[in-house]
Amino acid sequence: MATVADHVIEALRISGVRRVYGLPGDSLNGFTDAIRRSGEISWEHVRHEETAGFAAAADAALSGGLAVCAGSCGPGNLHLINGLFDAHRSRVPVLAIAAHIPRTEIGSEYFQETHPQELFRECSVYCELVSTPEMAPRILEMAMRAAVEENGVAVVVVPGEIFLQRAGSSGWNARPVVATRSVVRPDDESLQRAATILNDAEAVTILGGAGVAGSHDVLIAAAATLNAPIVHALRGKEFIEYENPYDVGMTGLLGFASGYKAINECDALLMLGTDFPYQQFYPDNAKVVQVDIRGRNLGRRTPIELGLVGSVKDTLAALQPMLSQKSRREHLDRSLRHYSKTRKRMDDLAVNDRDRTPIRPEYVAGLANRLATDDAVFTADVGSPVVWAARYLTMNGRRRLIGSFNHGTMACALPLAIGAQTAYRDRQVVALAGDGGLTMMFGELLTLIQNRLPVKVIVFNNSSLNFVELEMKAAGIVNFGTDLVNPDFAAIAEAMGIFGRRVEAPSGLEAALVEAFEFDGPAIIDVVTARQELSIPPAITVEQAKGFSLYAIRTILAGRADELLDLATTNVARRILD
Repeated sequence: MATVADHVIEALRISGVRRVYGLPGDSLNGFTDAIRRSGEISWEHVRHEETAGFAAAADAALSGGLAVCAGSCGPGNLHLINGLFDAHRSRVPVLAIAAHIPRTEIGSEYFQETHPQELFRECSVYCELVSTPEMAPRILEMAMRAAVEENGVAVVVVPGEIFLQRAGSSGWNARPVVATRSVVRPDDESLQRAATILNDAEAVTILGGAGVAGSHDVLIAAAATLNAPIVHALRGKEFIEYENPYDVGMTGLLGFASGYKAINECDALLMLGTDFPYQQFYPDNAKVVQVDIRGRNLGRRTPIELGLVGSVKDTLAALQPMLSQKSRREHLDRSLRHYSKTRKRMDDLAVNDRDRTPIRPEYVAGLANRLATDDAVFTADVGSPVVWAARYLTMNGRRRLIGSFNHGTMACALPLAIGAQTAYRDRQVVALAGDGGLTMMFGELLTLIQNRLPVKVIVFNNSSLNFVELEMKAAGIVNFGTDLVNPDFAAIAEAMGIFGRRVEAPSGLEAALVEAFEFDGPAIIDVVTARQELSIPPAITVEQAKGFSLYAIRTILAGRADELLDLATTNVARRILD
């Protein structure tokens, strides 16, 4: 008779799972031994369980299927939480196996005791404890079903000894668990109300997010009918900006002035599959029609005229025949002109600035974009790397861009890249890492060697928590606690057995990137970038302008006027995006 762990592995196998990310531990021994004996599911060993959660999230995001991670009892599964929060907020299907202390010791403050059901509840769509072998098949089936149907994290908590107990076959684990396929759209009356609002408007703008995935053709058709510029939120970038004559860029703190302007000047805003959180970037007086697969999201960011529950693809397909072709296109043309001007000004910054040092981060991102393959997967750390990724990476319908865009955690680029490269061994994976983010999860560089993952890591090495410094400047606060004393990352990479190149001058950057990208194995390109480069948001508030002035005054009074000189020198050629 097989063990409970054997049945778990078989249930995962028949449902298409081929990898489990994790770190071994005694309470997981029964589970990992079942993987060893299975021969069909691989154990993807990482150095920190947080990475297991991130790697599973990237795997699920790219494959569209269920991904699995595991952690041992107490600290082991606690380490999963940040990665699982990211997966949950990115809405990808991940199953976490969280081992627990012995069942008879629960509640006794036993060694490494925690309360996993309470701890994981906030970052999961399902979380349950397996108390007996007989419970395991049904709970596992329900967890997997919740993960794939709700696109979220499901957690199964299993005391270590339960894995090793014998259990007979059950109907619950004899059939694969795969996501259902459905047509989801509003009724015709609701669609007609939406069409009336959009047809009556003089200037319509579309704002799209990650929910637009798979809807490119119907999105373009709607924009053509409405003569509507299309703005995207960050998570919508990879699904919206390619082959799109209506694209006017991104909005938000990392976005373009043109995206902000197109939304601010419309009298009807069509929101598609986006939960864009920043209220200050929504129009004040426009009528808003919002489409989302999750009804709870409707109207929670800005007041809406009409909410529609449905997938973007199904809803737009049904709405299209009800829309009237607009003849006037002043709003669209004005938005496109502004975007063209904004795009040119941004591209003018992504250059080798007369070989001046330190290197412009825009130049680094622009070169990486040009040299990467047509189907590259990019991951980006939160902070300044994600700014440059958002502005200078070009999506084409085949490339992917993954990051902690909802959860906003540091140190995500390398762990996400591990999952992406594990799932797609023959695809180029490029991690845009901050120096702070990389060093936070530095041990995972060893995972690249151990698991033979040819990830290319580009380090934006500005010896600071750069984006935090920008936030301090905007608030009028003298920078404090943001310095990073960094090593030569390339030298450390070489000591680990990883290809490494350090670049301090712009003239050497392209050759280093080409060499690293062509290398058959993991590589680190340590690029010394400008610390004082300003990533100006598209709309600067009066408070932020005051903040920069206060920062300047307080910095001088603190005896650090050299910082202001460095700031001015770095940005003297920059023209503020209007």
